[in-house]
Amino acid sequence: MFESLPVAPPDSILGLTDAFQKDQRTDKVNLTVGVYKDEAGQTPVLASVKKAEQRLWNEEKTKGYLGIDGLTDFNRLVQELVFGDSVDAKRVAAVQSPGGTGALRVVADTIGSHYRGGTVWLTQPTWPNHPSIFQAASLQTRYCPYLDATKTGLDLDAMLQSLQQEARPGDIVCLHGCCHNPTGIDPTAAQWDRIAEQTAKLGMLPLVDFAYQGFGDGLAADRVGLIALLKHHAEVVVCASFSKNFGLYSERVGAAMIVARDPGSATATLSQMKLAVRANYSNPPRHGGAIVATILGDESLRSLWESEVDQMRGRISSMRTALVQGMRDAGSTRDFSFLLDQKGMFSYTGLNAMQADWLKIQKGIYLVGTGRINVAGLTPRNLPGVCQAITECLESTISS
Repeated sequence: MFESLPVAPPDSILGLTDAFQKDQRTDKVNLTVGVYKDEAGQTPVLASVKKAEQRLWNEEKTKGYLGIDGLTDFNRLVQELVFGDSVDAKRVAAVQSPGGTGALRVVADTIGSHYRGGTVWLTQPTWPNHPSIFQAASLQTRYCPYLDATKTGLDLDAMLQSLQQEARPGDIVCLHGCCHNPTGIDPTAAQWDRIAEQTAKLGMLPLVDFAYQGFGDGLAADRVGLIALLKHHAEVVVCASFSKNFGLYSERVGAAMIVARDPGSATATLSQMKLAVRANYSNPPRHGGAIVATILGDESLRSLWESEVDQMRGRISSMRTALVQGMRDAGSTRDFSFLLDQKGMFSYTGLNAMQADWLKIQKGIYLVGTGRINVAGLTPRNLPGVCQAITECLESTISS
């Protein structure tokens, strides 16, 4: 049965990580994979997480299965974190999921099982795994423009015009709640209002991938897009990840949440989401969800965690600013100040695939071929070398 199977191509980002690990150069720099790193280049365990784990170690009494929808306290507390007081909790159907990817698959399967052939509109570009997840659930995917001609800013008019001309009522539009992956280019509050109003007029269902809450402007401020959508739409889907803001990458903690028109619809929707979960992973893992619930449910731990999120966001912002200044100091003739308007871990640098390849081969600096970098991969130690290498790259490839 398996003799004739072709070899699948490597993941476009994780494949670069494999190449990086095999690179023997001691001054190599990996700016590809989307994990937060501190100034020492490590992905730390947050102090709030350590304290919560110690409490769980002391108090945990079972490793029995969770229910299909996960921990009740987790689902309640993360709804409060994500929505604040902007929606009645009785209208929300929520399940704990294995990361944001698991949340996306749960809602994709739930929607796909009842609306086969439906179309999901993705921004061009978007997270590379989005189309694979939706297509696996029998949903079609199409793209709408997102970037301007320079690929350093948002072209909202082109995006909305594309949807106006081609989207149909009942289509789904997949939006990034904040810290757009891979570009770091987010709509302003006023632009979010336009998106919400236009998609509501078109009868579209918003699906918000909310993977980086707290890494943009703050935990509450990063809800601006979601709140705008809730003002105009009776139904909104949210897929949240807690890998980044809790540093729980390997614990796989997320939540799939569907805001329904009324509590009765939410109850029916939750029953369908549970069917999707049961046929996939049956029930979610306990540990990561228990960590999140413990932190959010304790005033002292939550305060500590919020300060740690602020520190991570501050470090990312400071490295973005340092990168812009570092390019000036390195003598670059290209102005990189557009990076200051981008948010979160990722930035589109404006570098092309050839330049990314040059940096990898000549300097051992790894970035995605689209020019996307993980700003958190920069440190005060490696930044000068990165800036000098990019400057040399631009000089070497400018005529190409």
